[in-house]
Amino acid sequence: MKNPFWLVMACLAASLPTHAETFKPIELKDQELANLRGRYVLPGRIVSFGIVMTSTWQNANGEMIGATSTLQIQQSTIKPQFYVSMIDKKSTGQSQTSNAGSATGPGTGTVTGGSGLNTTQGVTQVVRAAGDNNTAYNNVDINVTKANQAPTTQPQGQVLAAGQRLVGENGAGSLSVSSTGVGVQLNINANNNQGSSVQRLAQGGLMQNSTLLGNGNRVNNLTSLNVVMRENVPTAASLNGSLDQLKGLRTFGY
Repeated sequence: MKNPFWLVMACLAASLPTHAETFKPIELKDQELANLRGRYVLPGRIVSFGIVMTSTWQNANGEMIGATSTLQIQQSTIKPQFYVSMIDKKSTGQSQTSNAGSATGPGTGTVTGGSGLNTTQGVTQVVRAAGDNNTAYNNVDINVTKANQAPTTQPQGQVLAAGQRLVGENGAGSLSVSSTGVGVQLNINANNNQGSSVQRLAQGGLMQNSTLLGNGNRVNNLTSLNVVMRENVPTAASLNGSLDQLKGLRTFGY
């Protein structure tokens, strides 16, 4: 009479996942690894994941236009969203170069080619200049820290919904921040034919491209990836919750 009882208990014990089974390593072939590269994360170990993208253009008169786009995902996040804060700095009334006339005049430089930049993969950073006394800076930071709790942050700026486009304009130029099915993009077109810049995060790649046609401009395209890794191994019950948060990124094209 006891045999059926022990048989049921043995089946139940076999069906319960153990800690070792949850993280049991699986050997993969080289071809399988090639397909996973850049797409795999260890579930449950990520406490918080954030992206900060900033693009600015400052002309020779000190006028600046730009924007900062921020995404933060953690356990309490219901829907992943980008928040955009506009940057609008008025003129200082002084030229940044010793030759004020050439710095503030219309850009006369010419840059040709570059059509292949739209088909690059991974991280692409480009600076093309046809003027004088310009400064251009493209940079990507990856910051990984360890903690058992996500940092306390409050979203700043306006929500950037899928398919939405936010715009701004001042004496330095015009700005647009857009979210489409392929990602998020920050565009700046400087006034007076001074040039343009674009920063795009989409389809597993990052593009930072600045083209300067005038003089005395300062251009920045900065992206920071911030990851907080859990120090303690999580329980099996918390794994699905972490993966559900990351699934929300699919609406942005990632």
